Amino acid sequence: MASLNSVSVALVISVMVSCFVVALGGNFHQDFDITWGDGRAKILNNGELLTLSLDKTSGSGFQSKNEYLFGKIDMQLKLVPGNSAGTVTAYYLSSQGSTHDEIDFEFLGNLSGDPYILHTNVFSQGKGNREQQFYLWFDPTADFHTYSILWNPQRIIFSVDGTPIREFKNAESLGVAYPKNQPMRIYSSLWNADDWATRGGLVKTDWNLAPFTASYRNFNANACGSSSCTPSSASSSGSTNSWLNEELDSASQERLKWVQKNYMIYNYCSDSKRFEQGFPPECGINPTA
Repeated sequence: MASLNSVSVALVISVMVSCFVVALGGNFHQDFDITWGDGRAKILNNGELLTLSLDKTSGSGFQSKNEYLFGKIDMQLKLVPGNSAGTVTAYYLSSQGSTHDEIDFEFLGNLSGDPYILHTNVFSQGKGNREQQFYLWFDPTADFHTYSILWNPQRIIFSVDGTPIREFKNAESLGVAYPKNQPMRIYSSLWNADDWATRGGLVKTDWNLAPFTASYRNFNANACGSSSCTPSSASSSGSTNSWLNEELDSASQERLKWVQKNYMIYNYCSDSKRFEQGFPPECGINPTA
Protein backbone atom coordinates (compact mmCIF):
# COMPACT_ATOMS: atom_id res chain seq x y z
CA MET A 1 0.00 0.00 0.00
CA ALA A 2 2.87 2.34 0.82
CA SER A 3 4.39 1.81 -2.64
CA LEU A 4 1.03 2.57 -4.29
CA ASN A 5 0.80 5.83 -2.33
CA SER A 6 4.33 6.71 -3.41
CA VAL A 7 3.39 6.13 -7.04
CA SER A 8 0.27 8.29 -6.62
CA VAL A 9 2.24 11.13 -5.06
CA ALA A 10 4.86 10.92 -7.80
CA LEU A 11 2.13 11.00 -10.45
CA VAL A 12 0.52 14.08 -8.90
CA ILE A 13 3.86 15.87 -8.75
CA SER A 14 4.62 14.91 -12.35
CA VAL A 15 1.28 16.22 -13.61
CA MET A 16 1.63 19.41 -11.56
CA VAL A 17 5.11 20.17 -12.87
CA SER A 18 4.37 19.17 -16.46
CA CYS A 19 1.60 21.74 -16.71
CA PHE A 20 4.28 24.46 -16.70
CA VAL A 21 6.08 25.44 -19.89
CA VAL A 22 9.31 27.36 -19.56
CA ALA A 23 11.17 28.74 -22.57
CA LEU A 24 13.96 31.07 -21.54
CA GLY A 25 15.84 32.64 -24.43
CA GLY A 26 13.76 30.30 -26.56
CA ASN A 27 14.89 28.98 -29.92
CA PHE A 28 12.52 29.88 -32.75
CA HIS A 29 13.07 26.52 -34.46
CA GLN A 30 11.96 24.74 -31.29
CA ASP A 31 9.16 27.06 -30.19
CA PHE A 32 7.46 28.31 -33.37
CA ASP A 33 6.18 27.29 -36.78
CA ILE A 34 6.15 29.61 -39.77
CA THR A 35 2.57 29.38 -41.00
CA TRP A 36 2.34 31.55 -44.09
CA GLY A 37 4.22 33.93 -46.36
CA ASP A 38 5.84 31.63 -48.94
CA GLY A 39 9.40 32.22 -47.77
CA ARG A 40 8.88 35.77 -46.50
CA ALA A 41 9.29 34.63 -42.89
CA LYS A 42 12.79 33.47 -41.97
CA ILE A 43 14.42 31.94 -38.90
CA LEU A 44 18.07 33.00 -38.78
CA ASN A 45 21.18 32.88 -36.57
CA ASN A 46 20.66 29.27 -35.45
CA GLY A 47 17.14 29.99 -34.27
CA GLU A 48 17.91 33.18 -32.33
CA LEU A 49 16.30 35.63 -34.79
CA LEU A 50 13.04 35.58 -36.75
CA THR A 51 12.08 38.09 -39.45
CA LEU A 52 8.74 38.71 -41.13
CA SER A 53 8.50 40.51 -44.46
CA LEU A 54 5.68 42.13 -46.43
CA ASP A 55 5.57 42.99 -50.11
CA LYS A 56 2.73 43.78 -52.50
CA THR A 57 2.03 40.08 -53.04
CA SER A 58 1.89 38.85 -49.45
CA GLY A 59 2.75 39.33 -45.82
CA SER A 60 3.91 36.55 -43.49
CA GLY A 61 3.34 35.05 -40.07
CA PHE A 62 4.17 32.44 -37.45
CA GLN A 63 2.61 30.74 -34.44
CA SER A 64 3.82 28.95 -31.33
CA LYS A 65 4.03 25.18 -31.20
CA ASN A 66 2.69 25.26 -27.62
CA GLU A 67 -0.64 26.43 -26.28
CA TYR A 68 -0.74 28.35 -23.01
CA LEU A 69 -3.38 28.74 -20.31
CA PHE A 70 -2.06 31.64 -18.23
CA GLY A 71 1.53 32.78 -18.41
CA LYS A 72 4.09 35.52 -18.64
CA ILE A 73 5.16 35.94 -22.26
CA ASP A 74 8.01 38.19 -23.42
CA MET A 75 9.15 38.93 -26.96
CA GLN A 76 11.61 41.49 -28.27
CA LEU A 77 10.52 43.22 -31.48
CA LYS A 78 12.12 45.74 -33.81
CA LEU A 79 9.42 47.23 -36.01
CA VAL A 80 9.38 48.22 -39.68
CA PRO A 81 11.54 51.35 -40.02
CA GLY A 82 10.97 54.48 -42.09
CA ASN A 83 7.68 54.97 -43.88
CA SER A 84 5.64 52.05 -42.52
CA ALA A 85 2.23 53.60 -43.31
CA GLY A 86 -0.42 51.00 -44.08
CA THR A 87 1.42 48.11 -42.42
CA VAL A 88 0.38 46.30 -39.25
CA THR A 89 2.63 44.13 -37.13
CA ALA A 90 0.42 41.97 -34.92
CA TYR A 91 1.66 40.03 -31.90
CA TYR A 92 -1.00 38.34 -29.82
CA LEU A 93 -2.36 35.35 -27.92
CA SER A 94 -5.51 33.72 -29.28
CA SER A 95 -7.65 30.61 -29.13
CA GLN A 96 -9.86 29.54 -32.04
CA GLY A 97 -13.55 29.65 -32.89
CA SER A 98 -16.43 32.11 -32.72
CA THR A 99 -16.18 32.37 -28.93
CA HIS A 100 -12.40 32.71 -28.89
CA ASP A 101 -10.30 34.56 -26.33
CA GLU A 102 -7.54 36.92 -27.48
CA ILE A 103 -4.96 39.31 -26.00
CA ASP A 104 -3.60 41.74 -28.60
CA PHE A 105 -0.62 43.92 -29.33
CA GLU A 106 -0.92 45.53 -32.78
CA PHE A 107 1.58 48.07 -34.10
CA LEU A 108 0.07 50.43 -36.65
CA GLY A 109 2.64 51.86 -39.05
CA ASN A 110 2.92 55.51 -39.97
CA LEU A 111 4.68 58.00 -42.21
CA SER A 112 8.36 58.65 -41.55
CA GLY A 113 8.72 60.93 -38.54
CA ASP A 114 5.24 60.19 -37.20
CA PRO A 115 4.91 57.82 -34.23
CA TYR A 116 3.73 54.25 -34.37
CA ILE A 117 0.41 53.58 -32.65
CA LEU A 118 0.38 50.63 -30.25
CA HIS A 119 -3.13 49.18 -30.30
CA THR A 120 -4.24 46.79 -27.52
CA ASN A 121 -7.41 44.76 -27.12
CA VAL A 122 -8.84 41.93 -25.01
CA PHE A 123 -11.38 39.43 -26.30
CA SER A 124 -13.32 37.05 -24.06
CA GLN A 125 -15.86 34.57 -25.36
CA GLY A 126 -15.65 36.19 -28.78
CA LYS A 127 -16.33 39.72 -27.51
CA GLY A 128 -13.71 42.40 -27.98
CA ASN A 129 -14.24 46.13 -28.49
CA ARG A 130 -11.95 46.90 -25.54
CA GLU A 131 -9.39 49.01 -27.36
CA GLN A 132 -6.73 51.15 -25.78
CA GLN A 133 -4.11 52.87 -27.94
CA PHE A 134 -0.77 54.42 -27.09
CA TYR A 135 2.18 56.25 -28.52
CA LEU A 136 5.56 54.96 -27.35
CA TRP A 137 8.20 57.03 -25.55
CA PHE A 138 10.98 55.78 -27.86
CA ASP A 139 11.54 54.89 -31.51
CA PRO A 140 10.45 51.22 -31.77
CA THR A 141 12.26 50.84 -35.12
CA ALA A 142 15.75 51.83 -33.94
CA ASP A 143 16.34 48.84 -31.68
CA PHE A 144 14.68 45.83 -30.09
CA HIS A 145 12.24 46.42 -27.22
CA THR A 146 10.47 43.91 -24.99
CA TYR A 147 6.69 43.56 -25.22
CA SER A 148 5.15 41.44 -22.47
CA ILE A 149 1.80 39.91 -21.58
CA LEU A 150 1.17 38.78 -18.02
CA TRP A 151 -2.01 36.69 -17.95
CA ASN A 152 -3.18 35.12 -14.71
CA PRO A 153 -6.61 34.32 -13.26
CA GLN A 154 -6.95 37.79 -11.71
CA ARG A 155 -5.65 40.17 -14.38
CA ILE A 156 -3.95 40.77 -17.72
CA ILE A 157 -1.08 43.27 -17.76
CA PHE A 158 0.46 44.64 -20.96
CA SER A 159 4.03 45.92 -20.50
CA VAL A 160 6.71 47.54 -22.63
CA ASP A 161 10.33 47.19 -21.47
CA GLY A 162 8.99 46.26 -18.02
CA THR A 163 6.74 49.33 -17.78
CA PRO A 164 3.03 48.45 -17.49
CA ILE A 165 0.84 50.29 -19.99
CA ARG A 166 -2.50 48.57 -19.40
CA GLU A 167 -4.21 46.40 -16.81
CA PHE A 168 -7.41 44.44 -17.53
CA LYS A 169 -8.82 42.98 -14.33
CA ASN A 170 -11.07 39.95 -14.00
CA ALA A 171 -14.60 41.37 -13.76
CA GLU A 172 -16.58 38.14 -13.70
CA SER A 173 -18.30 39.37 -10.54
CA LEU A 174 -19.81 42.11 -12.76
CA GLY A 175 -20.96 39.65 -15.40
CA VAL A 176 -17.98 40.21 -17.74
CA ALA A 177 -16.44 37.09 -19.28
CA TYR A 178 -12.72 36.65 -18.61
CA PRO A 179 -10.19 34.55 -20.57
CA LYS A 180 -9.55 31.59 -18.29
CA ASN A 181 -10.67 28.33 -19.91
CA GLN A 182 -9.32 28.37 -23.47
CA PRO A 183 -5.63 27.67 -24.10
CA MET A 184 -4.11 30.17 -26.53
CA ARG A 185 -1.21 30.10 -28.95
CA ILE A 186 1.11 33.00 -29.69
CA TYR A 187 0.65 34.42 -33.17
CA SER A 188 2.44 37.15 -35.06
CA SER A 189 2.04 38.54 -38.55
CA LEU A 190 3.09 41.44 -40.74
CA TRP A 191 0.41 42.41 -43.23
CA ASN A 192 -1.07 45.20 -45.31
CA ALA A 193 -4.01 47.04 -43.75
CA ASP A 194 -3.89 50.33 -45.61
CA ASP A 195 -7.68 50.43 -45.78
CA TRP A 196 -7.71 51.39 -42.07
CA ALA A 197 -4.34 51.25 -40.32
CA THR A 198 -2.93 54.74 -40.89
CA ARG A 199 -5.15 57.78 -40.38
CA GLY A 200 -8.24 55.71 -40.94
CA GLY A 201 -7.02 54.49 -44.32
CA LEU A 202 -6.22 57.91 -45.77
CA VAL A 203 -2.51 57.07 -46.06
CA LYS A 204 -1.75 54.07 -48.25
CA THR A 205 1.20 51.69 -48.30
CA ASP A 206 4.08 52.87 -50.52
CA TRP A 207 5.03 49.64 -52.27
CA ASN A 208 8.12 51.30 -53.74
CA LEU A 209 9.62 50.85 -50.26
CA ALA A 210 8.89 47.10 -50.05
CA PRO A 211 9.86 44.71 -48.68
CA PHE A 212 8.94 45.84 -45.18
CA THR A 213 10.58 43.81 -42.40
CA ALA A 214 9.98 43.32 -38.67
CA SER A 215 12.40 41.36 -36.46
CA TYR A 216 11.96 39.19 -33.36
CA ARG A 217 14.34 37.78 -30.77
CA ASN A 218 14.63 36.67 -27.11
CA PHE A 219 11.29 34.93 -26.73
CA ASN A 220 10.62 33.94 -23.12
CA ALA A 221 7.63 32.04 -21.75
CA ASN A 222 6.97 31.14 -18.14
CA ALA A 223 3.53 29.69 -18.50
CA CYS A 224 1.03 26.94 -17.99
CA GLY A 225 0.59 24.47 -20.78
CA SER A 226 -2.84 23.59 -22.09
CA SER A 227 -3.69 22.03 -18.71
CA SER A 228 -4.96 24.54 -16.19
CA CYS A 229 -2.63 25.72 -13.45
CA THR A 230 -3.78 27.15 -10.16
CA PRO A 231 -2.14 29.61 -7.77
CA SER A 232 -1.62 26.76 -5.28
CA SER A 233 0.19 24.62 -7.84
CA ALA A 234 2.31 27.62 -8.78
CA SER A 235 3.51 28.12 -5.22
CA SER A 236 4.25 24.41 -4.96
CA SER A 237 6.28 24.49 -8.15
CA GLY A 238 8.63 27.26 -7.10
CA SER A 239 8.99 31.01 -7.02
CA THR A 240 9.55 31.25 -10.79
CA ASN A 241 5.79 30.90 -11.17
CA SER A 242 4.96 33.84 -8.93
CA TRP A 243 3.35 35.48 -11.98
CA LEU A 244 0.24 33.37 -11.33
CA ASN A 245 -0.47 35.60 -8.32
CA GLU A 246 1.28 38.74 -9.56
CA GLU A 247 -0.27 42.19 -9.29
CA LEU A 248 1.01 45.72 -9.74
CA ASP A 249 2.84 47.09 -6.71
CA SER A 250 2.61 50.79 -5.87
CA ALA A 251 5.64 51.72 -7.99
CA SER A 252 4.24 49.88 -11.01
CA GLN A 253 0.87 51.53 -10.51
CA GLU A 254 2.58 54.93 -10.66
CA ARG A 255 4.37 53.98 -13.88
CA LEU A 256 1.08 52.78 -15.35
CA LYS A 257 -0.51 56.13 -14.52
CA TRP A 258 2.47 57.94 -16.09
CA VAL A 259 2.05 56.05 -19.35
CA GLN A 260 -1.71 56.50 -19.45
CA LYS A 261 -1.49 60.20 -18.67
CA ASN A 262 1.24 61.00 -21.19
CA TYR A 263 1.00 58.40 -23.96
CA MET A 264 -2.53 56.98 -24.12
CA ILE A 265 -4.35 58.36 -27.16
CA TYR A 266 -7.55 56.27 -27.05
CA ASN A 267 -9.43 54.49 -24.28
CA TYR A 268 -12.76 52.81 -24.95
CA CYS A 269 -13.69 53.46 -21.33
CA SER A 270 -13.60 57.21 -22.02
CA ASP A 271 -15.48 57.16 -25.34
CA SER A 272 -18.86 58.53 -24.29
CA LYS A 273 -20.02 58.96 -27.89
CA ARG A 274 -19.48 55.28 -28.52
CA PHE A 275 -21.15 54.18 -25.30
CA GLU A 276 -24.05 56.62 -25.00
CA GLN A 277 -26.01 54.16 -22.85
CA GLY A 278 -23.18 53.80 -20.34
CA PHE A 279 -19.69 52.36 -20.25
CA PRO A 280 -19.03 48.60 -20.13
CA PRO A 281 -19.06 47.24 -16.55
CA GLU A 282 -15.31 46.49 -16.43
CA CYS A 283 -14.50 50.16 -16.95
CA GLY A 284 -15.30 50.81 -13.31
CA ILE A 285 -12.53 48.57 -11.96
CA ASN A 286 -9.75 48.95 -14.53
CA PRO A 287 -7.25 51.73 -13.78
CA THR A 288 -6.93 54.80 -15.96
CA ALA A 289 -4.92 57.93 -15.29
